[in-house]
Amino acid sequence: MTEPTTESLRQKKCLPCEGGVPVIEPEQAASYLSTTPQWKMSDDAKWVSRTVVCKNFVEVMGVVNQIAELAESDGHHPDLHITGYRQLKIDLTTHAIGGLSENDFILAAKIDQLLD
Repeated sequence: MTEPTTESLRQKKCLPCEGGVPVIEPEQAASYLSTTPQWKMSDDAKWVSRTVVCKNFVEVMGVVNQIAELAESDGHHPDLHITGYRQLKIDLTTHAIGGLSENDFILAAKIDQLLD
């Protein structure tokens, strides 16, 4: 497998997944994670997460809507959690396989481009 890069991930589109795709093993996930350094992997290597602090509630809602449009166009949807009126936690996993797939890192790289 060729080592992923941030740019190579951003050029891809998430592939539909209804199961049958192998879960990315923790070692391979760490390689993907190096392309998205603001994301943290869960201890069980089934999720990646990023937290963003916005100026206010209106800004956080704008970010949520931008992520929603991006996720919908790619057909891969994160779990979004707003707390403290301006903090957004973004969780990515591939629910159909119960763990991480390349789709999670594709969307993470695209979200980073949106936020940075």
